[in-house]
Amino acid sequence: MSNDKSAALREHRFGRAERPSWRALAYQLLEPSRNGDQASWLVDIVLVVLIILNVAAVLAASVDRLRAQFADEFYAFELFSVGIFTAEYLCRVWCSVEAPRGAGAAAPSLVRLKFMLQPAALIDLAAVLPFYLASFGLLGISDMRVVRLLRLLRLFKLSRYSEPLSLLGQVLKENARNFVAAFGVLLIVMILAASGMYVLERDVQPAAFGSIPASMWWAFATLTTVGYGDVTPITSLGKAFGAAVTVVSIGIVALPAGMLASSFSARLRHKSESYRHLADQAAADGVVTPEERAMLEERRLALGIGQDLAESILEEELEEEAPGHRDRCCPSCGRPIPTGQ
Repeated sequence: MSNDKSAALREHRFGRAERPSWRALAYQLLEPSRNGDQASWLVDIVLVVLIILNVAAVLAASVDRLRAQFADEFYAFELFSVGIFTAEYLCRVWCSVEAPRGAGAAAPSLVRLKFMLQPAALIDLAAVLPFYLASFGLLGISDMRVVRLLRLLRLFKLSRYSEPLSLLGQVLKENARNFVAAFGVLLIVMILAASGMYVLERDVQPAAFGSIPASMWWAFATLTTVGYGDVTPITSLGKAFGAAVTVVSIGIVALPAGMLASSFSARLRHKSESYRHLADQAAADGVVTPEERAMLEERRLALGIGQDLAESILEEELEEEAPGHRDRCCPSCGRPIPTGQ
């Protein structure tokens, strides 16, 4: 039983067994670290710190005094950062065939091309591409301050190492159609609100509501917030219409927010259930071995589940496997039977 259970648990582990090749080693180092992988963890820390320092450099370079005083240092740090990020991107493309989905593929070039089109790889490319385009004069932007601000795209590289950012990306991808529909409804209501205010206020406020496109600023500000106060209706009908639009906007704006919160909750619940399933396998014989605890801890870190919640789930599963527990539970639903029944 113990051997079968250990074999089932190993199926949940991420990654592949270590291979005696430089490409496999590079893949292991560049992938987000797993429990006990100190070398990969060190690479992650170096890259995350470098990303944060790049953002800090962009912020500091926006101060004229600092930019003039440390211009050479800023440029040297930018060269260093671009070199590291370029090497990272090329290495990721090179070793992408080592990924489980790319293993055994007939055409490694197709695997690499598919990897290059993934969102994470496109973000890595966007982190360095503006520098090379600007260096060769191909960006078409004369203001170098805009070019420097494009370095802030490197912030998105943190999504590879941040579970919340990764979860947000998954939620947006899974609910793309729903969000498009919600924003479509918002756009329709905004056009109707702008058209109504144009009819009611155009004669008394031609500068603010002289056309429907001009009125759309008021409609957008009112639908998404409580209004900025720079453009407001002054007629009685305009105020009544504006109040109605404000009330409607509460439900319109809450729609995508509710979908986002619901999707987040569903994803978190799915993570908990995935960990519970693994904990149930580990506690199947009533004993959790050190190897099984290590696997559970690895899974917990990968899923981003809190340690207290994980311990609670494991204790529940162990209690269910305790001798005599199943005799005290309903055979249909598994809930404990009250004493005396």
